[in-house]
Amino acid sequence: MISTVIGPARTNRSLIFEWWRSVDHISLGLLVCLIGSGLILSMASSPAASARMDIIDPFHFLYRHAVFALIGLAGAFFVSTLSPQNARRIAVIALVGASILLFYVIIDGHTVKGAKRWIRLGTFSLQPSEFVKPAFIVFAAWMFSAQKRDPKVPGVMIVFGVYLSLIAILIQQPDFGQSFLLTLCFAAVFFFAGLSLGWMLFLMGVSILGSIGAYVALPHVRDRILKFLSSDGDKYQTDKALEAISSGGFLGRGPGEGAVKFRLPDGHTDFIFAVVAEEFGFLISLCLVFLLSAFVLRAFRNALRLNDYFSQLAVSGLATMIGIQMIINLYVNLNMAPPKGMTLPFISYGGSSMIALCFAAGLILAFTRRRPGAYGYGQ
Repeated sequence: MISTVIGPARTNRSLIFEWWRSVDHISLGLLVCLIGSGLILSMASSPAASARMDIIDPFHFLYRHAVFALIGLAGAFFVSTLSPQNARRIAVIALVGASILLFYVIIDGHTVKGAKRWIRLGTFSLQPSEFVKPAFIVFAAWMFSAQKRDPKVPGVMIVFGVYLSLIAILIQQPDFGQSFLLTLCFAAVFFFAGLSLGWMLFLMGVSILGSIGAYVALPHVRDRILKFLSSDGDKYQTDKALEAISSGGFLGRGPGEGAVKFRLPDGHTDFIFAVVAEEFGFLISLCLVFLLSAFVLRAFRNALRLNDYFSQLAVSGLATMIGIQMIINLYVNLNMAPPKGMTLPFISYGGSSMIALCFAAGLILAFTRRRPGAYGYGQ
């Protein structure tokens, strides 16, 4: 009698149960911790950002950040429940949709600070380029794996064609920062795929020529580089960021006690790390970097143990994207690189960035779930 009751309960496994049994709990826990940390830090940066923009509600950006975080987490959960095949399909659909929106941005996009990168949707601005990055990485991994299975498939040529088309659109916005990050991620996937040295040299040549062309043709790129290299150039944002970081010391000034953040433009977005360092100090800042690094390294660790070549490339590429974006943001905050408009992953305020990064995290969780035959070494 007891066995007839327990038996069906054991065999009737719900989607949630199967997901929880197979998902990587460490990666999931790190993701939740990162997004939770972003909400706490948004509570510290929101009043200063609201004051600079003459917004009455001091927690205006915190509330919006919370909405974006919930949407992102829900999206990450949904994507992580998919099979690798369906996760790949949804990434390709996202690439097609984001590419179409990139074309629309050129025609009728919303312009901010001289750059046309957004689509205005009521009070929300959608930046399609944020979604192009993770989707393109998965697409490139798919093409490379398809060519490895069947050498007759012109995977490399297809990927290069799509890459050059995306770069051409991004430069017209102009968005050199996203172009630079997309190129680095593409090069990383190319390297992980072990493709020929000739293709790598070609990609390096395209990158060098593109950088030179951007410096010559785009005044704002040239100005940023010259200001960064000049000792007496206008570096107000980075100067204030360095001031905030240095004033925080080891333990910080205390939650809500930051003063430099009220004079720091984009303190809730690109320069959130400076706000963290000012109020919470070097120790908490280091913990934040550790959490981000741990998420990236965990993804690499899982990718190395996967048996599926496509999943290996996709997870490695997505982890590289998150890691490089983190490094670029930290370099900008520490005045080691010119400002690029790059957010700190999962921490900075920004709807498109948060949702797109959660989409990338959901793909990583989907590709690294424990399935029969997914991992080597008897796992």
